[in-house]
Amino acid sequence: MTVHSQAIGRRGLLAATTALAATAVLAPAAFAAPAAGRPPLSPAAPAAKSGRAAAIRALERAAHPLRSTDPAGRTGDLRALGAMIGNAKVVGLGEATHGSHEFFTMKERVFRHLVEEKGFTTFALEMSWTAGLRIDEFLQGGAGDARLVAKEALAGSPWEREEFVSLLTWMRRHNDRHPRRRVHFMGNDVGAPKLGDAVFERVVSYVRAHRPQDLARLEALYAQLRPLDDVFAYLRRPLAERRRNAVTARQAFDLVVAAKGGGRGANGGGGGEAHEWAEQHARNIHQTFVFASLDLSDPRSVSEAEHFRDQAMAANTVWWHRRTGDKMLLSAHNGHVGYLSTDPVMYPTTQGVYLREALGDGYAAIGFTFAQGSFLTATTLGSPWNKVTVPAATADMQEHTLDRVHHRNYYVDLRTLPAAGRSWLDTPRPVYDAGSSFKNDPLPSLAVLRAYDVLIHLHRVGAAVPL
Repeated sequence: MTVHSQAIGRRGLLAATTALAATAVLAPAAFAAPAAGRPPLSPAAPAAKSGRAAAIRALERAAHPLRSTDPAGRTGDLRALGAMIGNAKVVGLGEATHGSHEFFTMKERVFRHLVEEKGFTTFALEMSWTAGLRIDEFLQGGAGDARLVAKEALAGSPWEREEFVSLLTWMRRHNDRHPRRRVHFMGNDVGAPKLGDAVFERVVSYVRAHRPQDLARLEALYAQLRPLDDVFAYLRRPLAERRRNAVTARQAFDLVVAAKGGGRGANGGGGGEAHEWAEQHARNIHQTFVFASLDLSDPRSVSEAEHFRDQAMAANTVWWHRRTGDKMLLSAHNGHVGYLSTDPVMYPTTQGVYLREALGDGYAAIGFTFAQGSFLTATTLGSPWNKVTVPAATADMQEHTLDRVHHRNYYVDLRTLPAAGRSWLDTPRPVYDAGSSFKNDPLPSLAVLRAYDVLIHLHRVGAAVPL
């Protein structure tokens, strides 16, 4: 089978399946010069210079400086960010790369602030539903330590990093100290790099207890699917087989949904909280097999799978929010949490758009940009993560203008930015953007204003620290 050469990097096909992801699998080991065919930048026309200068003045007036990107210490500098978030119940916090230290530490810093100041209680991650279940078991008092749990649950993903050990350590410590104000961890993605057998067993156990007459049928259906421990290997199976399995997963899901109507058990029937969770587990199994039924040789099929994946992540997030009532910080790539992707062919409608449609003003999107620095990325599907360093943004890039503000690091509400700043950022320009792989020839373009509600700009980032 010939694999379509356009990209399968973490955003495009997936992170840990590791790179079922969005940018091309052509990532270089170091930043390359622009292609010879790309014309050199010409001196900016007076009107362009004037527009840039006006945009910088607008950003200067609206920017709020960040004291630090380190999670420890006071967070008074984030109070204005809290005001920008307002009454949003789900906040998407992006990342311009899947491998920068400061993006990950800022996730923890912002989450701590939202927990302590605005009552947030769930950290959701662009990671498999089953990995989230394992991590949350640990946070609620389960055995193990943060490092071992991270290595187990986040293995092979962009988040198998020291920065996430720090986050999990803080969350477990918070729960130990505040048992009546517990925080939770959720994975909102399809099951990759693996589903694992435990999620199948959760569904089977529910049916065994509440709808035993359906048990044999469910076990027969799941026997064809479980445990799905390696999505990479599974994607090498024949397409017809993978598509049959997606139908089988749907049949199992429908059986569980039907169990709500009756049966026996502690709830006096098949419904109640236990059924809601069993149905969601079965839904995620089905989502995973639908996603994994893509045809890797067909670019349209790959795009449809990514479109489905963004829908699934949004649906899982909304389910958790409505089921638990939790306020949530959702961590994912900029191209998932925002309203616009740098690759609209691969990602025609983002998770952020679906969340805004479902939650209205209850959803807010925060994006990240950076002007220079390093990050980890892979070069091919499933290959090791290596360090890439990019130079200071050039004059044609969005980050070049953003970095002219005198604050080293800052954030700004794009919705209330003065007109000159809005006009400048509403024009598509090249940006640094890397998922599980990095494409720089040419760099992708983005109209930043349309992509996010709030923007955090960092002058320089460094590579995340592998476990």
